[in-house]
Amino acid sequence: MKPFMDKDFLLESETAKVLFHEHAAKMPVIDYHCHINPKEIAENHQFRNITEAWLGGDHYKWRMIRSNGIPETLITGSESSDYEKFEQFAKTLPRAIGNPLYHWTHLELQRYFGITKTLSEKTCKEIWDECNEKLKQDDFRVQGIIRRSNVKLIATTDDPGDSLEWHKVIAEQGKCSAKVVPAWRPDKAMKIEKPGFADYVAHIARLTGMTITSCEDFFSALDVRMQYFNDMGCKASDHGVDYAYCTLVSKDELERIFQKGLKGETLTEAEVEAYKSMILVHLGKGYARYGWVMQMHYGAIRDPNTAMFGKLGADTGFDCIDNRPCAQGICKLMNALAGADALPKMIWYSLNPADNAVIGSAIGSFQGTAAQGQIQQGSAWWFNDTYDGMVAQMKSLASLSVLGNFVGMLTDSRSFLSYTRHEYFRRIMCNLIGDMVERGMYPADMDFLGQIVEDISFNNTNRYFGFKV
Repeated sequence: MKPFMDKDFLLESETAKVLFHEHAAKMPVIDYHCHINPKEIAENHQFRNITEAWLGGDHYKWRMIRSNGIPETLITGSESSDYEKFEQFAKTLPRAIGNPLYHWTHLELQRYFGITKTLSEKTCKEIWDECNEKLKQDDFRVQGIIRRSNVKLIATTDDPGDSLEWHKVIAEQGKCSAKVVPAWRPDKAMKIEKPGFADYVAHIARLTGMTITSCEDFFSALDVRMQYFNDMGCKASDHGVDYAYCTLVSKDELERIFQKGLKGETLTEAEVEAYKSMILVHLGKGYARYGWVMQMHYGAIRDPNTAMFGKLGADTGFDCIDNRPCAQGICKLMNALAGADALPKMIWYSLNPADNAVIGSAIGSFQGTAAQGQIQQGSAWWFNDTYDGMVAQMKSLASLSVLGNFVGMLTDSRSFLSYTRHEYFRRIMCNLIGDMVERGMYPADMDFLGQIVEDISFNNTNRYFGFKV
C-alpha cells in the first residue's frame, strides 16, 4: 500500500516519476484564467485566518459542506464565527473520499504550511492554530504566496466597464513577482435580457465619452474599451455562455432587438440568442485583430435553486451541468468568424464531460496558423477538474487532436492558495503519459517526452497567449 500523498503521489510508474520530478515540477505557473481580486494583490492583503484564505467565496467547498447536511448558517452565515465555519469544513472533509477537494486541501497544507497531518474534526483546532500562526507572517501575505508558488503571470477576470485601476497600481509598484494582466469578460454587455442592461450601456457611454443610441454605437464603444484593455496588457477574453449558439441576423433586425433591450421590453429566446450571437461575432473579430485568445465556457445551468439564489446570489455553489446539444453552435460560431477571415485563437470549455469528443473533433475542423494549435479544447473545467475528469479530457484530446500542443491547466479560482492545482494536474498528466510509455504505446524518448511535459506545463501557454514571461 502506498503512503498517502508522498513525493510520488499519483505517479504510478518510473517514467511518470521522471517526467514529473525532472520536468513538470520545475516549471513555473501561468494562471491564465482566474477570479482573484487584483486589489488584494496591490494591497498585498494579509488574511486574518485560514477561513478567510480557504473558505471565503469558495463555492466548491460550500457545496461540499452543504452535502454533509450542515446548516447554511454554519457555512456562509454572518452569525457563525470563522472558527465554526472551519470546523464544519474539517468535519466534512474526511467523508469526501474521492472528491478532489480532499487532495487539493492536503496539497495546500503540505506546500504552504508544511503540515502533513490530515484535516479532520480531531485535528481541526491544531491545524487552525498552525495555519493562523503562519498567516501572520509577511511571507504569507498575497504577494508572498504568489512568489512562493513560482507564479509568473496572473490573468484576472475583468468587465469592459472596469477602470483597471488596481492593475495600474500593481504595475507602478513593481513589487509583485508575477506579471498581472486583465482578461476581458463582457458578460454584462451580452446579457441584453437582464435588468440593468440599459444602465450598463449608459455606464460604457460615460466611460468612453461617447453617445450611444444604437447597437452600432454600443459595439464601437466596446471597441474603444477593447483598445484600452489591450494597452493594459490584455491577451485574452472569456465568455460565460449558457450553451453554444450562433444565430446571425441582419443589421436592421439586430438594431430592433437592441432597442427593445434598451427599453427593458421582454425579449424572446430567439431574439436574445440572435443579439448574443452578433456581439460574439463582432467581438471575435476584434480579438483576431489584437491576437487575443477567445475563451468560451458553456454548459452550466446557473442558479437553478431560486430560493437560495434569492438569499445568497450568484456563484455560491448551486449551479449544475447542462446537457443541451452544442456541436452545431460551436461549428456555426467558428464558421462565421472564419468566413469573415477573423477567426481568433479560441479555447472551448464545456461543463459537460460528454462534450469532450465533440469539442475535440470540432477544433480540428477550424485549425489555422495563428498559433500552434490555434483552436484548443480547454482543460477539464469546474465539475470536471477531478482526477477522472482530467484523465478523460486529456485522453479524448490525445485521441482526436495533438496533446503536445495543449495549453494545460488554470485555477479558475478565487483563492491565492489554489496554485497547487497546477501540481495536481501535472502529476496526473505525467502519470497518463508515463502509462502510455510503460505500455509500449509511445517510445521512451525521455528528452522529447520531457519537452512535451514542460510545454504542456508552461511553454505552450506562454507562446499561445503571447505573454512573453
